[in-house]
This record gives sequence, C-alpha cells and structure tokens, in this order.
Amino acid sequence: MNELTLPTYDPATLVRSLTVDIDAPASVVWDVLVNLDEYPAWNPFCIAVTSTLEIGAPFDMTLADYSSGEGTFSYTEYVCAVVPERLLSWELLPTAESNDAARRDQVIETVSETACRYYSTDAFLGSQAHTIMAETGEWVKRAFDDTAIALKERAEALYSAR
Repeated sequence: MNELTLPTYDPATLVRSLTVDIDAPASVVWDVLVNLDEYPAWNPFCIAVTSTLEIGAPFDMTLADYSSGEGTFSYTEYVCAVVPERLLSWELLPTAESNDAARRDQVIETVSETACRYYSTDAFLGSQAHTIMAETGEWVKRAFDDTAIALKERAEALYSAR
C-alpha cells in the first residue's frame, strides 16, 4: 500500500495522540469515523458533529471542554482530506480577523485484513502557534488520547458483533 503523504509540521506545535492498535479492519474504523450521527454514542471529546465530509465543507463540532472539565463549546473547521480507510482531516484556515490556523489529521494504518492502527494529530499553525500550544496542548492531547481509546473500543465492539 502506498504511504500517505502528510504535511510536515513544527514538532513544537504539534499534538499527537497515542497510537492504538485496533483488532478490527481499517474499513470498520473508517465506518465509525464517518458515521457522524453516532459520535455521541462513543466519542468523549467531539460529542456532536455535522458535515457532508466533502472537501471544503464545514465540520461543525460540539466539543467537550477539556480545558475546564465541564461544559461544551462549538467549533467549526473545514474538511481538507478524505482518503477512505486511511485519512480524515479538517482544518482551520487563517482569515482577515485572525491568522490562527490548525489542521487535524486522523490516520488509519492497515496492519492486516483484521487489524489496523490509529492516531491523530493537531498542528497549530500561524504566528500564535507556540502560544496556542502552550495554552491548550496538554488538554488537546488528553482529548485526542481519550478519543483514540474510545474509537478502538467502538470499532472492536462493532467488529466482534458481526
């Protein structure tokens, strides 16, 4: 299988989740990631989402507030990569009002016909990237780790039920 080509990011402003080995095919993990209506059933961080998943489409999220441990907040980014069973990405682009930017990549690597590996990254970009990383990096990492573990549990449960 061809390697994915992902952008190179400054490691000082990159959050990477833990990598989880999943006892389910990449197709099952992909199905969980793109079944947006089911996010409330399994995703502890992104508890609701709407999108068409078309390139450039909004990815409207309701996120659990990991910074304070209570409440939620809304956030919108835009779909920028869809490679079935391999990569789902969205990004925040700079605007006239703010040059802040970010990109979230969720990567699935096939290990065998019945197993895969998953991790996600969030690259903070723009002139405030180091400040944003210092202020949010720790809780973003916790949120992404929790999501990776929950995705593993969900995909394995669905696969074993088949």
